Amino acid sequence: MKFKKMTLAVTLLAVNISALADITIGVNVSTTGPAASLGIPEKNTVSLLPKTLAGQKINYIILDDASDTTASVKNTRKLISEDKVDLIIGSSITPASLAMVDVAAQGETPMISVAASAKIVEPVDGPRRWVFKTTQNDIMMALAVAEHMANNGVKTVGFIGFSDAYGEGWYQTFVTAAELKKIKVVSNERFVRTDSSVSGQALRIMSSKPDAVLIAASGTPAVLPQKGLKDVGFKGIFYQTHGVANNDFIRVGGKDVEGTFVPVGPILVAPQLPASNPVKKSAMVYYKAYEDVYGKGSVSTFGGHMWDAGQMMAAAIPVALKVAKPGTAEFRAALRSSLENVKDLAASHGIYNTTPTDHLGLDQRSRVMVKIENGTWKYEP
Repeated sequence: MKFKKMTLAVTLLAVNISALADITIGVNVSTTGPAASLGIPEKNTVSLLPKTLAGQKINYIILDDASDTTASVKNTRKLISEDKVDLIIGSSITPASLAMVDVAAQGETPMISVAASAKIVEPVDGPRRWVFKTTQNDIMMALAVAEHMANNGVKTVGFIGFSDAYGEGWYQTFVTAAELKKIKVVSNERFVRTDSSVSGQALRIMSSKPDAVLIAASGTPAVLPQKGLKDVGFKGIFYQTHGVANNDFIRVGGKDVEGTFVPVGPILVAPQLPASNPVKKSAMVYYKAYEDVYGKGSVSTFGGHMWDAGQMMAAAIPVALKVAKPGTAEFRAALRSSLENVKDLAASHGIYNTTPTDHLGLDQRSRVMVKIENGTWKYEP
């Protein structure tokens, strides 16, 4: 009997050691709520990420924060304290990602955000030493918008954005970009992600008589201001941010979003890119992989951000494994260090070169302009 008990104990110990050898990745995205059109393709993309790396099995734990900052904090704490993850990927939106930063840092667990704001990773000090992201900074996209406006004779712009960190960050960034192109921002309005009407804001924008309007929102809620402005008779040019770059936005917006210009990552129009584009080849790898599973026309930029997080993870993990074993503080620290030294990683949105002072690592090769034309995304050379 004693021999059997000892054998059982040894077996259980071996099982536990084996489990500890696996690498565990926690994924927190917004698969429900206002940002669901971002979170669903991100969740779908997890199924395409590596199952093993350098001989180590990868386990993924996926949680939904319902587009809510409180839930994102709760999920992050659970992933760190209960699931003992080695790395966290998420969240889908800026407010939720910002809420996760301190929690990830306190748990000394590296985090790769798939949201947009530069504030998630800048400046790289304090808690942000543990945080990275794969989404283009707002300034990259704002400069693309301002340049396109200037080239198309736009002199004045009305602005309306979310009444949170995403909208405010875009306003501050776009004002800077617009000034460089001598474009005047003549109105500044806000709305809540769950609003059902923006008629007051639309009328105030109309009264400022802008040549164009920039809407700084994400997902399908970004349709609301555009529809509201068309309802009150606005005839100018519409611009949206890269926060709307998926087919759900076009589906919900219909004719109201026809003719809209949007700065996006190369992945959204990868087949349309010229062969000379340095990102086309690597973007098409994800484009084909996603469509093979989820169908033609299913690719979105948001899934691409998750794919790129997976590519960064795949580049960093083999390096960290040379230092320590998964499931340890030493491994998480080594993973953080290797994530900030990714070099020439060609992925779906661009070519990543991270450094200790740049936890994004993208340059202007990571964005193109598109136009919504006949219900599809058309690349604008």
